[in-house]
Amino acid sequence: MLTVFDPSTIRGVISFGVAGGLDPSLKSGDVVVATEVMAGDARWLAGLSLSEDQIAGIALGRRRVVRGGLAGVEEVVAGQSCKAALRSVTGAAAVDMESHIAAAYAAENDLPFAALRVISDPATRALPALARNAIKPNGDIDLRMIFQGLVRNPRSLRALVSTGIDFNRALKSLRGCRGFLLGGEVLVSAEI
Repeated sequence: MLTVFDPSTIRGVISFGVAGGLDPSLKSGDVVVATEVMAGDARWLAGLSLSEDQIAGIALGRRRVVRGGLAGVEEVVAGQSCKAALRSVTGAAAVDMESHIAAAYAAENDLPFAALRVISDPATRALPALARNAIKPNGDIDLRMIFQGLVRNPRSLRALVSTGIDFNRALKSLRGCRGFLLGGEVLVSAEI
């Protein structure tokens, strides 16, 4: 998606959205301001960041805002053991499937880069197979697959509801960061 932009018209690249937790101390809704992004052998430093005053000013109630690394992957990391293994190898606080692409684009075009991710599924919980399988390649949810899965296995409803609660908590926190993402002092996003 980034390749449609003329790099000379962009002042910087910001990756923001939800992420899976790798740090077991992070809860759903906690915010990770990236210090770096790593994928395979590649590593990109996040050149834009929030000051301590700005972090303290984010109104998220009981949610935490931490600085940490992001691991970039090509497929959803769903299981607790997989999350723990990725944390052990990378030391990252969270994992997502987009920030490494944005960081690489920024580096290739000599643009400043930042990433802000909100934990949607904590490290201490596995993403239910039904939820994981219903994620379309573009990130949308296949509701028909969800409903068919619930009909076949009604016991999966409880895990699915917990996942939905975590996701809604993450979206609420992401909205709390909106001022920094849309016109704040340091971070400004482009409408896509």
